[in-house]
Amino acid sequence: MINRNIYKLLLLFCASVKINAQQIPAPKQTKSVLILNATAHLGNGKVIQNSAIGFKEGKLTLVADATTIRLAADPYDTTIDATGKHVYPGFIAANSTLGLVEIDAVKSSVDEEEIGTFNPNVRSIIAYNSESKVVETVRPNGVLMAQVTPRGGRISGTSSVVQLDAWSWRDAILKENDGIHLNFPSGFKRSGSWFEPGVIEANKDYVKQVEEINAFLINSKAYNQTAAKERNIVLEATKGLFDGTQTLYIHADEEKQIVDAIQLAADHQIKKIVIVGGFEAYKSAEVLQKHNVGVLLRRVHDMPTSDDEDVNLPYKMAKILTDKGIVVGLENSGDHERMSVRNLPFLAGTCAAFGLDKEVAVQLITLNAAKLLGIDASCGTLESGKDATLFISEGDALDMRTNKLTSAFIQGRTINLQTFQSKLSDKFKAKYGQK
Repeated sequence: MINRNIYKLLLLFCASVKINAQQIPAPKQTKSVLILNATAHLGNGKVIQNSAIGFKEGKLTLVADATTIRLAADPYDTTIDATGKHVYPGFIAANSTLGLVEIDAVKSSVDEEEIGTFNPNVRSIIAYNSESKVVETVRPNGVLMAQVTPRGGRISGTSSVVQLDAWSWRDAILKENDGIHLNFPSGFKRSGSWFEPGVIEANKDYVKQVEEINAFLINSKAYNQTAAKERNIVLEATKGLFDGTQTLYIHADEEKQIVDAIQLAADHQIKKIVIVGGFEAYKSAEVLQKHNVGVLLRRVHDMPTSDDEDVNLPYKMAKILTDKGIVVGLENSGDHERMSVRNLPFLAGTCAAFGLDKEVAVQLITLNAAKLLGIDASCGTLESGKDATLFISEGDALDMRTNKLTSAFIQGRTINLQTFQSKLSDKFKAKYGQK
């Protein structure tokens, strides 16, 4: 009886796996593709109204105005007429936990945080699940790349940048171990909860907490500059911060946090710094410019952090920082962050609605994000020689009413835009005779 029950459970499990399996990753590009007549948004602020976009073997080979060039006879295997449509570089979701959590209520599917306070040796890429059902839901809105980022602790660990169509985490990597994430202590504490906030008071442990970070960085730098008798994998993991091969991502919103964190990093000669969150970054623009620090701006579809601030300030923040000469990208952490990644282009659209130039808004989730993540040599814009990671939309990709993808490509591979939800939609439309 026991064996029979086990057999039934195995059959049920296999059936569920078959039903819920992710889309099969696309095979390597073998036939060249030419997209003609679309409005091309290059990701660098420029637009080509009638474009010719060609790519072979996963790389862009042609980005030009179709009205000013002459193509040889049949130079590409496949030609797509995209008249009336729009072409964009793939959008990039920075500071994301995509692939690290599947179902929040199922503990065994949650792998975004490690025990401990200082965990620079924790590599999020090892836990990345390329077959996550959540991952395939963000691609139909043009999000084709993501920075997989750990959470928790004072130093959460090391992130990596991936493309979102792969068999395994190894296949997905665009940039492995791109940076280390530091959660800088806040100068204030708020009692209560999100639905009933309490009193805001000074963090009495702030100086002590900052000193702990300082001591850790002193030890890390000393360890990596000398030949240690015993290996320390925690301190060893910080080497990239001091030799310039990794970025220090500082998660901070308050002005004091941002200024103190940048000064601390500069004191330790950390060469690459990015602020994540940065709600009050506009108050410390001079410091950011002096140290060449960019900002991955916190979710703009949110409320201000203080009661006396303009209720529209989150929507205006990208323009305020951009006007001050800061390189700004967008991130979408917070409640339900994985499910909300699909709304990334509409965050940029909101920034455009509140004063930012539309093409500059596109840059927030393309070129600017690529620069801040250190992948702009291969991604972020439509330029010859870069990865052919792009998509075709029926309309404005920053507008939820018109962002309807007809095709998407990751490194030249034509990816499937179906999701479990779209399959259910098709199923029941067929049942009730709807189109």
